[in-house]
Amino acid sequence: MDNHQIENQIYAKGFELIAGVDEAGRGCIAGPVVAAAVIMPKGCHIEGVMDSKKLTDKKRRILKEQIEANAICHATVFISEKTIDKINILNASKLAMEKAISSLVVKPDYVLIDAVKLNLDVPSESIIKGDDLCYAIACASIIAKVNRDDFMINLDREFPSYGFAQHKGYPTVKHINALTNEGILDIHRKTYAPVQRIAAIQLNK
Repeated sequence: MDNHQIENQIYAKGFELIAGVDEAGRGCIAGPVVAAAVIMPKGCHIEGVMDSKKLTDKKRRILKEQIEANAICHATVFISEKTIDKINILNASKLAMEKAISSLVVKPDYVLIDAVKLNLDVPSESIIKGDDLCYAIACASIIAKVNRDDFMINLDREFPSYGFAQHKGYPTVKHINALTNEGILDIHRKTYAPVQRIAAIQLNK
């Protein structure tokens, strides 16, 4: 599948600096949501770039290096679990993406966004399954995913019994068991249902 088609249509309208933006970690019950924005040069193609969820960890890391080496610019933003609990995950994801775009050292003249609509001062387009369909968004998804994974791997060194390096904060059986047996950490998202259920059980013991 050619994931340059949408960008090529935008280039044909006269836009030159197209940014892609995506987030990682919306479905996790621990840790931040992370957004990345990237502007790739017109005509740049890195073989294998696609939705980060469809790639192995090893492949993502190889591609991330190639993307960052070729990018005009890129930026990554972390929004904490405390902010997620305060403003909800949808708003936190939007905030992360908006901050990532505004952090780019070169201002884009068009932005392609995965799934959601953002409040931006440049023309933009929300693409459903954008990380599948748009090269720029796929590049952003890879950067966001690897950066978030590394954050969780570092967290695993501090809390080894929770398995963060393996599940990256998603509600796997191992993670839920660790929550039940070891307790809820500050890094957990307190408004998420699995965490709330365990908190209620522990409160009633």
